[in-house]
Amino acid sequence: MALPVAEWQGRTSRLWAALDPALRERLAAASLQDAVRSHEGFPKEEILQVLLRGSCEGSPEAAAVLWSLQAASHEAPGSPEVSVCFANRSAALLHLGHFEVCLEDIARAESHGYPDRLLPKILLRKAECLLCLGRLQDAQDILRVLESKIALERVMTTHLTRLKKLSQLKVKLCEKERCPEPAREARGGIQGKSEIWEENNNISGASSSLSLSFDAERGRHLVASQDIVPGQSLLKEEAFVSVLCPGESLPLQGGEAAWDTGATNADLYCHRCLRQLLASVPCQGCSYAKYCSQDCADVAWQQYHRTECSLGALLLTLGVFCHVALRTVLLAGFAEVSRLVGCSHSGDKDLQNPEARCKPLSEAPDAGAGTRGIPGCDSNGRYQSSYQALFHLLSHTEQHSAEHKFLCTLSVVAICKQLQAAGLEAAVLNQESRQQWSEPKTCEKTSDELSPELKTVAEAMLRHVLQLQCNAQAITVMQELGPGDGAVVNKKPVRLATAFFPVLSLLNHSCCPNTSVSFSGTAATVRASQPVPRGQEVLHCYEEDTLCCSNEACATSASRENLSCRLQDLQQQIKKALDLLRVGKADQVIKMLLKCQMDAGNFLSPEHLLMGEMEDHLAQVYATLGKWQEAARHLKKSIEIVEMHHGPSSVETGHELFKLAQVLFNGFAVSEALSTIQRAEGILSVHFGPQSAQIQELQEMKACLSELPRNILQRT
Repeated sequence: MALPVAEWQGRTSRLWAALDPALRERLAAASLQDAVRSHEGFPKEEILQVLLRGSCEGSPEAAAVLWSLQAASHEAPGSPEVSVCFANRSAALLHLGHFEVCLEDIARAESHGYPDRLLPKILLRKAECLLCLGRLQDAQDILRVLESKIALERVMTTHLTRLKKLSQLKVKLCEKERCPEPAREARGGIQGKSEIWEENNNISGASSSLSLSFDAERGRHLVASQDIVPGQSLLKEEAFVSVLCPGESLPLQGGEAAWDTGATNADLYCHRCLRQLLASVPCQGCSYAKYCSQDCADVAWQQYHRTECSLGALLLTLGVFCHVALRTVLLAGFAEVSRLVGCSHSGDKDLQNPEARCKPLSEAPDAGAGTRGIPGCDSNGRYQSSYQALFHLLSHTEQHSAEHKFLCTLSVVAICKQLQAAGLEAAVLNQESRQQWSEPKTCEKTSDELSPELKTVAEAMLRHVLQLQCNAQAITVMQELGPGDGAVVNKKPVRLATAFFPVLSLLNHSCCPNTSVSFSGTAATVRASQPVPRGQEVLHCYEEDTLCCSNEACATSASRENLSCRLQDLQQQIKKALDLLRVGKADQVIKMLLKCQMDAGNFLSPEHLLMGEMEDHLAQVYATLGKWQEAARHLKKSIEIVEMHHGPSSVETGHELFKLAQVLFNGFAVSEALSTIQRAEGILSVHFGPQSAQIQELQEMKACLSELPRNILQRT
């Protein structure tokens, strides 16, 4: 959810409508600085108390419930309950073969005061992990400690099982000492060569094949300084800031049943680096934020979470854009924020003028000065992935309605009010000592007026919220969607986080882009998806919900989808069918999807993307039943429609070909499978690189098929 919840939007909309027309007109023309100051002219109870005191028709409470439920799963740090939780999780990790992570959880259990009477259990587990890792001396030391501890116990009957396990481990230790295992060779069979990369001297993270240009119509943009071939890496950038989006609850597949644990992406990915979690380390304050390691947790706490921790419900209520804006300011540091906000005041009028909005804050770019006059560049003319570059991203103030700016202003002011009321102002302004970082914050009663420093923070946050409308980048991850028998994996990119990428934001939008973006954690890689001749602009397809796209075809398509009741009803019927597939009613699903196809044929063209999606769903059902030929037939129809909309070399076509390769592989259509694998490999390697997981799986399928006996290959 990018924007605030509907209840808060409705409340501010009614408040806006009740304002005097002259005041609305004045607010509509206000600069960012004046917009922040203007909240002081309103009665506090009419604006901010609605949100801060939880009278927003249940929405803050709903967000608070989410955080409370997460916190309830973790007892106070240092308690026996927490130590037992870590110990129990270590048992599961041992069973899954994650020995190093298991040892980490055992150490956490011990540090939280694991009960002494239960200590032999985790000592046995620890010794077994060490044996499996080949750390024989460490394992022997643990077994000796365990023997001594058991010998001191007077009641031996309770330790019979542990004594048996101890004996087994000692035997295994002796065997390993007599016959040590040979060192495993590193496997690199299918990894490609490292990519040759020559970095740009003027644009951080960009290839030397790009150059930064500027004109009044397109603003800052990147062009090819030399001919670019498909698959060539053009940009590698770490997000300046990212905030994980909780997303919907994801059922965990297990055997024939799907276990609805209520887990979301917020439970499955690290809130700092976005790595997939195996054994999470929860924040000891809120337990909502989870990390892949204690190091990640410590860095997040130092950089921003010590401020955000107590604001969880408010941030969830106000949406991810407000959260990103706050975290951006915290990462930049108040000194840099204050400097740039101060410099911007002289240029506010230019920023609201469409003809001059691309100018730097002090002067127009000098064509003879290279990149030095381009907004966001440093004094040496270098454009870096920095807060200065981010601050100069266009906010397109003139494209936002006055009511929307009013909503954004009240939202960021609400956050700053809460920061002030909770005594967090010193942390935001970087005036807090290290000793204070871990101390609990006491609520401080303050006046209705924000301090001058927090007004500066609010102004910067308002700028960033407006910038995000057309500069937000969704960090996506491939996730398995829907049930299946494991033979064919239906994966699609889903939003994992929302981020600011200052350099990536230089790419202008096109409905026919010549680049593709992939992600690894918080890092983005941009590759050419088609040839880009020298002098041509490098373009990127933005998300559908941004304001920048002025293409009429895009707007018409989005409008048609949103306004068509018949289309929405059709999508609901498809969803119901897929829900039945999760409970194994494949035959009924086929009937429902075929009926949906007939209904759709009455008002959709055969080439509509939704027609292709239904073909894809039918292929999924037939694959579940093991009817590979039928599955392949429907997938080929889906591919035809996808190619028509996205092009034969698009990443969407590559994903569909990947699924077709899986179907043909399982259906033993060797010749056709090999040709499909080759085509899918060629497309996906362009978009994701030769070492991606999908490319490796395709190569494994190809190797398996190539090893079949010659007579079988000839028959197929």
